[in-house]
Parts: sequence; C-alpha cells; structure tokens
Amino acid sequence: MAVSIEDIKKLRHMTGAGMMDCKNALAETDGDIQAAIEIIRKKGQAVAAKREDRQAAEGCVLSGVKPGFAAIVALKCETDFVAKNESFRALTKKILDAAVEAGAKSLDEVKALSLDGRTVEEHITDEIGKTGEKMELGAYECIEAASVAGYDHLGNKLATIVGFNLDNVPAEVGKEIAMQVAAMNPVAVAREDVPANLIEEEKNVAIEKTKQEQVLKAVEGALRKAGLNPNHFDTDEHISSNVTKGWITEEEAAKGRAIIAEVSEQKAGNLPEQMIENIVKGRINKYYKENCLLEQAYTRDASLTVGQYLDKEMKGLVVVGFKRVNLNED
Repeated sequence: MAVSIEDIKKLRHMTGAGMMDCKNALAETDGDIQAAIEIIRKKGQAVAAKREDRQAAEGCVLSGVKPGFAAIVALKCETDFVAKNESFRALTKKILDAAVEAGAKSLDEVKALSLDGRTVEEHITDEIGKTGEKMELGAYECIEAASVAGYDHLGNKLATIVGFNLDNVPAEVGKEIAMQVAAMNPVAVAREDVPANLIEEEKNVAIEKTKQEQVLKAVEGALRKAGLNPNHFDTDEHISSNVTKGWITEEEAAKGRAIIAEVSEQKAGNLPEQMIENIVKGRINKYYKENCLLEQAYTRDASLTVGQYLDKEMKGLVVVGFKRVNLNED
C-alpha cells in the first residue's frame, strides 16, 4: 500500500527517526504505525550492536539540582556534531531530570529509570538508531547536602555540583563555588580529605626533586669556583655540543665532567635530612593550597581563600563535597 506523508510525519514525530527510515518502516508494515515503531527500535538495537567497539569520546554533560540533592549526567557519543544535536541534548536533559527527581544514587539506577514507560537504556538505543553513532551513559555523579549548587560550562562538556553544610545558601554563592571547582579542578575539599596515597606520591616526588636541586646547586658552585660556566655543562650532550662550537675546550670539558661526577657523588651522600624535610613540608603545604578547595585562592579575589570567602558570605559556611565531570582533558 502507498504510504502517506502524514503517516511518515507522525512516525517521525513519535520516534525522531529520519524521513526515509520512517517511510521504509511504514512500507514494510503496510502502514501499521506500531509495527513500524518496533522496526525502527530494532534497527537502533542492530546499529548499537555494530558500534559496540567504537569509542564514544564526545557528548553532553549537564547538572541539575533540587533541594538537598544535585546530580551530573554525561551522555557520550562519537562526534561533536551529534553532541550538539538538539535531540541528543534533549535526551541528556530528560535523563538528568529523571535522575534528579528519583534521587538516583548510581549509574545503574539511572540506566534502569523509566522514561515514558521505557528504560533509559532503551531510549539511548533509539537515539543510536537515529544517528548511527555509539552512545553510552559515560558518567553519573550525585551529592546530598543541606544546600546544593550546580554549574554547566559553556559547550556542555564540563559540569560541577557542590554541597554545603548550611541551609539557604544564596544561589550566587553556590554558583561561584561550582564555577571555582570547574576552573581550578581541586582534588579534595580539605587537606584531611586528600587520599593518603596521593600525598605519599607527592612527598616522594618532592624529596627526589629537592635532592636533585641540592646536588645541582653544589655542582654549579663547584664549576664556578673552577672558572667554568655552569650553563655550558648542564647535560653531557650539551658539553659535547659546546666543544664542537668552540665555546669550551676539550680540557675544560674533561675538567667539568670530573667536577660534576665528584661533587654529585659527595653531595648526594651528604644531604642534611632536616633541611630536606623542611623543604618537602613546604612543597606539600603548597600542594594543599593549590589542590584543596577551601584553601585555594578564590578566583574572583585572590586575597581570599575559598574558605574565607564562604565564611565572609555566610558565617560557618563550608563545602562538604563536590563532583566534577569533564569530557575534555584538563
């Protein structure tokens, strides 16, 4: 039977599929709308299976809040073109709204949520059928707190949510801190929240860097004392290059190499432990100030830390948690 343009438009409105897909499905089912919908859905499942091994590196990230609860959803796809498609963005928002309304606590809970009588995963499969791209729920984060705030960065590749310890936090204050988290990417709220393994790694790096600096300082001093320019002896390759260029002689090169070897060995075996410890403590303290949200310099006023800004705006106000989802590299 002939397929009417009205039925094609109706099916397109119901499924979001392309005009030709709708026409072919209706032709195959002799105009049966419900059977055509099933064909389009099965096509989506088939496309999803074919795209299983593809990488979904683009997508849309959105945050949402309700009193005492905030969440972030990241729906991923293969290309930025699809990520900017209104249907894809609308589906992301629909999933987010359902997750916030349900107070979902995990990604699995979100996938199982019902949207118009069907699961989130089924709706994503339908969208795959429309676009031909792999899609997946790439991330889900949530926070429960007395007050919450969220921020979606321009382009919808990055979103943050923040929880506070007090009720009725002004919206502008909440947004400021959510934007701070987006811009400065803290590791933890406070220094006591930083994972112990991260601090251990930072200490090891700081110790090694400090030792190298002390040895280098001693070597440079010895070279200068011998009448040699330390800049000509920073690497063995550079020493050879400087000989070729005539900036230093073969004798000076040999003398410099001997000084470097002797002084490096002597200094490395005679580093004052207390001095190393003090320098390392300073470096770890700097790490805390750069990576702990409440100790970070407030982006709007570097004379204040985030903690000081919050206390200034609302006495006793602190952040109790935050989440940050970014599809791009920081």
